[in-house]
Amino acid sequence: MSRYFMQLSYDGTAYHGWQVQPNGESIQGTLQRALSTLLREDTEVVGAGRTDAGVHASMMVAHFDTPVDLDADQLVYKLNKFLPRDMAVQRLWPVADDMHARFSATSRTYHYYIHTRKSPFLRHYSWLVTFPLDFDKMNEAASHLLRYEDFTSFSKVNTDTKTNFCHVTKAVWERTDSGQWRFTISANRFLRNMVRAIVGTLVEVGRGRMSVEEFCQVIERKDRCSAGESVPGNALFLTDVSYDLDESTKEDRP
Repeated sequence: MSRYFMQLSYDGTAYHGWQVQPNGESIQGTLQRALSTLLREDTEVVGAGRTDAGVHASMMVAHFDTPVDLDADQLVYKLNKFLPRDMAVQRLWPVADDMHARFSATSRTYHYYIHTRKSPFLRHYSWLVTFPLDFDKMNEAASHLLRYEDFTSFSKVNTDTKTNFCHVTKAVWERTDSGQWRFTISANRFLRNMVRAIVGTLVEVGRGRMSVEEFCQVIERKDRCSAGESVPGNALFLTDVSYDLDESTKEDRP
């Protein structure tokens, strides 16, 4: 058996998230059907993360194992002909057998988009906010995320994760255009619903409903009920997954 990494992107609008669902379309399920058909055997795909319903990825990494001797470029071509228009594979490359798309990842980055003026062209991929926000205060609060490790307050309850510890390395709001803002957050790992809960709580700070000190207290309480509401998933993108490039990889990733 040989293991391959796959770099792909997708518009998550029509899907119930990454993970296979019993009663709904998923990114993972769609990929597995395509690969199983083309490779003529049942093929399981393991992703670097499990994005929620409606969440997008401009860059996701997954792996699969196969006994078939692959022409990677040819399989990419066939996959893109086979997959729906809201999903695309950029490349495949062989990796060492002990490389794992999820557990070998060292960093992941998400972007969340907000626009403050109604736009017919942003509505699918950005959240329209009609109330004023103090982004300086939101950035001040966001900077404190780098001080903490336990993010239970921003995690969906009753998950199968063994720990709620994460190491956040970047969390910042940036203005990208007139009336348009982007939140960038990077960490070694993320909990279920974590980014959307963080953004929702930062918005409370931006609205003046919560102070920076109270934001820190929310984290310290380790209680999801004390944090803000989760913001809509359609404005969230997974944008990068990083790995250590060492002897364990057979080929460097771009």
